[in-house]
Parts: sequence; structure tokens; C-alpha cells
Amino acid sequence: MSEIEGFLDRPDGSRLAWRLVEGAGPTVVWLGGFKSDMTGTKAEALADWALAQGRAYVRFDYFGHGASSGDFAEGTITRWREDAVAVLNELTAGPLVLVGSSMGGWIACLAAMALPRRVAAMVLIAPAPDFTEKLMAPEIPPEGHAALAANGVWLRPSEYGDPYPITRNLLEDGARWSILGGEPIPIQIPVRILQGGEDPDVPWRHALELAQGLKGDDVVFTLIKDGDHRLSRPQDIARLIAAVEEL
Repeated sequence: MSEIEGFLDRPDGSRLAWRLVEGAGPTVVWLGGFKSDMTGTKAEALADWALAQGRAYVRFDYFGHGASSGDFAEGTITRWREDAVAVLNELTAGPLVLVGSSMGGWIACLAAMALPRRVAAMVLIAPAPDFTEKLMAPEIPPEGHAALAANGVWLRPSEYGDPYPITRNLLEDGARWSILGGEPIPIQIPVRILQGGEDPDVPWRHALELAQGLKGDDVVFTLIKDGDHRLSRPQDIARLIAAVEEL
């Protein structure tokens, strides 16, 4: 058994890079984070697990991410949600277990709401629903607001590499997909959330708000007290795989 790869053509001419392991279902689908790609430690670890266990697994890069085409600065939550739904509809069949990391946790929730009959369970790692509005926007400095007002884009410094563009369009679009703080989130499937207590990007209380907002009761929130945002240490990977195997 091996992993195959290819591109999914989108109606606007863009292409989404994907990798797939054929095996027993339900299909596990990796949904990566903001500005990350499908070759990260956790995504690779799940590929190794799927190959070793004979399990179906799909991972992909959103528009403007990794090996996919497109300009990252033109991406929005609407666009990345559509990417995820297209991958689920065109590259998978049957029930799904979505594994979402950071922004991918938000996208996983939106995909589960769009395809409620197919998404059977979710594992979310440092999930960041509504991050554009509730985590990112409040931290924009005065010079960032000035740049957004003047040019529609601000280059945000990053601890993980070069500064990256935050656009007014991203912020405004993200607010349209808000799922926290209102009615119960209409997701009633088993959900496992892994959250680092020392996460500088997604405070654990933010992830807990998601857990409390889900309509279903089969939700387990695991706080890893000394865990960071990436949760990519060997012990974190072991927890991730155990959570996926449970579901």
C-alpha cells in the first residue's frame, strides 16, 4: 500500500494538491491550519498511521497554501471552506472523520455543518473558530489598522517565518462564518479536542468555548497543560492517533 497524489481542478482554474491512502473507512481527512500545509508533522504522522493500519486517509492544501495554486493573500474562510467541501465530495466516499488543526478546526466544523450526513466524528487540535474576529483582529496594532485602511492589507509578523499578509477581505469574510457566542453549534457527533495549556496562539479558554458551544454531548476536551500550539511532540502525536483510533 502506498500514498498517491494529484490535483483537484476547481471551477476557477485553480488546483488543489492532495495525497490519498486507500484503505478501510471511515476516511480520515486532515484539515490544516492557517498558512500551513499538508506536509507538517501531524499530517505526516497520520499518513504513516494510515499506511501501517490500512486505513483510508486524505490530506490536501487549501487555495494559496503549500503545493496548491493561488495567491495566499486572496484566500478567505469562504474559499477555504469551499475547498474542504470540494475535497470531501470529490475525493472521498462514505463516512468521514475530520481532523482539524487550528484554523482547520473551524473549517472542520463548517464542513460538518455543510455535510451532516457524512461527517461521523471530529478530532480538533487547538481549534480556532472565529479566529479572524476574536483572536486576530483584537491584536492588530495601530500601524496594522493604518495599513488595512490604506491598502487593504497588513503584513503580520510571525514567529514561524516571514511576515504574512492579513487582508481586510479575510477579516470581513471571516465574520460571516462566526459560530461562537450565539445559538448552539448544530453539530451532534463525537468530538475530541486536544488543546495546549501553553498555546500562545489559541488560548485554551477559546477552544473550551467551542467545546461548550457544540450541541452534541459526546464531546471530550483534553487540556495538555504544558502543550504549545503545534502539539507535535511524540507524546502529542500519540494522543492524536489515540483519539482518531477511538473514533
